[in-house]
Amino acid sequence: MSASQTSSSDVPADVPTLLVKIFGKDRPGITAGLFDTLAAYSVDVVDIEQVVTRGRMVLCALVTEPPPGLEGDLRATVHSWAESMRMQAEIISGLGDNRPRGLGRSLVTVLGHPLTAEATAAIASRITKTGGNIDRIFRLAKYPVTAVEFAVSGVETEPLRTALVTDAARLGIDVAVVAAGLYRRAQRLVVMDVDSTLIQDEVIELFAAHAGCEDKVAEVTAAAMRGELDFEQSLHARVALLEGLDASVVDKVRSDVRLTPGARTLIRTLKRLGYQVGVVSGGFTQVTDDLKERLGLDFAHANTLEIVDGRLTGKVTGEIVDRAGKARLLRRFAAEAGVPLSQTVAIGDGANDLDMLNAAGLGVAFNAKPVVREAAHAAVNFPFLDTVLYLLGVTREEVEAADTLDIV
Repeated sequence: MSASQTSSSDVPADVPTLLVKIFGKDRPGITAGLFDTLAAYSVDVVDIEQVVTRGRMVLCALVTEPPPGLEGDLRATVHSWAESMRMQAEIISGLGDNRPRGLGRSLVTVLGHPLTAEATAAIASRITKTGGNIDRIFRLAKYPVTAVEFAVSGVETEPLRTALVTDAARLGIDVAVVAAGLYRRAQRLVVMDVDSTLIQDEVIELFAAHAGCEDKVAEVTAAAMRGELDFEQSLHARVALLEGLDASVVDKVRSDVRLTPGARTLIRTLKRLGYQVGVVSGGFTQVTDDLKERLGLDFAHANTLEIVDGRLTGKVTGEIVDRAGKARLLRRFAAEAGVPLSQTVAIGDGANDLDMLNAAGLGVAFNAKPVVREAAHAAVNFPFLDTVLYLLGVTREEVEAADTLDIV
């Protein structure tokens, strides 16, 4: 029986208890029938857990010992009832409640497509080798990926994350390790990068395609990647190549933008669950403002292309949104939303997202470069943005249920 369950009473370690286990084909009325049977013996319920997998139920009830002389009758009655329900029963004597969980509690979310037995064995083995104990396992989703959550105790979150990330890369799965507790449930602001995160494109490249200067923009980008230019220098150099472009191209670029698969589902679900959602971008407000309106975002901030007399001037106006700027904007959005930083989530793919990912309560690297994956709290390497919901403990069933709510 899972040590993660909460006891209804504080049972001393030396008090006799019975673990009653019922297993067989699931059907309505099994749980009520078992406790109706036990009620005749004046036992108290200490703990309960029920699991149903492919139509087969395992129901465990930890109860106090019945009054003297009645245990044998209780056992016979439970077995007889189980047989009448075409179930099997097992009753084990013992003392007290579940053993206390060890210090250090984490939630390990494993994503696989598919999730193989080899990968599952490796993750479970690594948890054990770090000194952790698996208290509970729960499937969050079966599509578009298989997502399983392990509740682990006995080891601190950071060393557990370090140990599992290495195995994840080798096994071709994603593993996210976060501290268990109230903060995970209280996260109420999600802020995303735009290019190659919320959308599949790089906006500057879309503009460059219309200006016929894709190769030159790519050269500047490559120089920045080699460390020859910082972000602000590369931004000014690339935008300068757009000088003279007719402003009508903005509408064309907006229509060219392709949302990342799962983006609408992620945002729609977060909004319906009461989250606020924002974007920050080293791209341009001419696109992010449109995305904010189309997707119902609460916050959006980016650089702004200067337009004079109907043409791009090749300059940007206002404060530059760079690596440090994204982190500042996360803090600003959190303050405006009335949400502590510890209750924020940031999602991004590039090195210029690192400050933001580190500042957030949970930083998620989405299809990111290795340096970003290694530095973030969690990483998702599947091309579906809505898989981030599983890192927040949201199940696929809850995603689908949210779609039935009559709210925007």
